[in-house]
Amino acid sequence: MLAHQSRFPDVLGFVLSRMSRWPRRVLDGFGYLAYVLVYRVLRWRRALSATNIANAFPEKSPAERADILQQSYRNLGRFLAEALWGWNASAEALGARVRIVNPELITRFTAQGQSVVLLAAHFCNWEWLLLAAGVALKIPIDAVYKPQRVRGIDEFLKARRARFGGNPIPHQSFMFEVMKRRNDVRAYALVADHTPKHNEEKHWTRFLNQDTAFFVGADKIARILKAPVIYVAMRRDGPGHYSVDLELLAEPPYDRDSGPEIVEKFARVLEEEIRRSPADWLWLHRKWKYGKPLYA
Repeated sequence: MLAHQSRFPDVLGFVLSRMSRWPRRVLDGFGYLAYVLVYRVLRWRRALSATNIANAFPEKSPAERADILQQSYRNLGRFLAEALWGWNASAEALGARVRIVNPELITRFTAQGQSVVLLAAHFCNWEWLLLAAGVALKIPIDAVYKPQRVRGIDEFLKARRARFGGNPIPHQSFMFEVMKRRNDVRAYALVADHTPKHNEEKHWTRFLNQDTAFFVGADKIARILKAPVIYVAMRRDGPGHYSVDLELLAEPPYDRDSGPEIVEKFARVLEEEIRRSPADWLWLHRKWKYGKPLYA
């Protein structure tokens, strides 16, 4: 019994590996079935997602909000199928599906020996971003990630995300790795719309009509490295095809007394993206898990 348990995590990684080799048409069908199961049968976090959407868009009608809810879960099913396919796709195949519109914004800095900080969100297909950026930019990309509890899944994801120059780093040690590599030229990528824990430093702002907490790590990293910060906007062009538009949020020199202005700018551009295409954001994550303290 214990021997079987010790091998179980490795089996899960093996299953994901085999699934990523399924034909694209089969994966698309699997993604649709996942959507039906999660949205219609299990109704996983559906009430939470509906509440988040209602609070974010009080001006929309119930029918409009219901459409956003359904489409967001349908896009989640598409995301699952696309992520599985992308973990085994060639560089050429990924490059044909994700087009970075203005990569010169990054290479302009890296060619001068300057690292960059890239900020993205749980928008469209964030799993493809690291892979596509590695294909297009040809520079090392350190990407912060939250380790999975199951060892086999964690090892599988790390290996697949690192195929084209990406370097996934656990969030607990990310700042240490930044300091260790501070003299190297590379990109530091963060999916920056997570919510900090209660005891972590945070920046409060109004976001989608609600008091919202954001991590301040991106601001600190940019100041330590004296690096420009670029927002990575991923947009859906069609089924399984995306374009990525890069926008400069801030560049040194930075004012020491200005506060977390970079985080505030990120919140503003992300809010604009979500209002433009609300079904492409991940509404089921617990972004508003606690309220703003009176003293904050």
